[in-house]
Amino acid sequence: MSQFMDVHHGMNGITADDLKKAHQADLAIEKEEGVHFEKAWADPQSGTVYCLSEAPSAEAVQRIHERAGHPADEVHPVPLTV
Repeated sequence: MSQFMDVHHGMNGITADDLKKAHQADLAIEKEEGVHFEKAWADPQSGTVYCLSEAPSAEAVQRIHERAGHPADEVHPVPLTV
């Protein structure tokens, strides 16, 4: 499995509760695509949300986000970590 960082724009004013609900929506269906969302971060002022996941492909990550109601604007592979 590979790691991916995806980015959502335009979520200005997102609250901790909003972020938790969106993350839970992903977790509820992630196994259907073999994805596991590990963590999510948000900047309410800029409206940017980041999600870290393990998945078979960027397309699988995007499909889960789309089905959960918040498609990602970008999905990036993360081939190196320290």
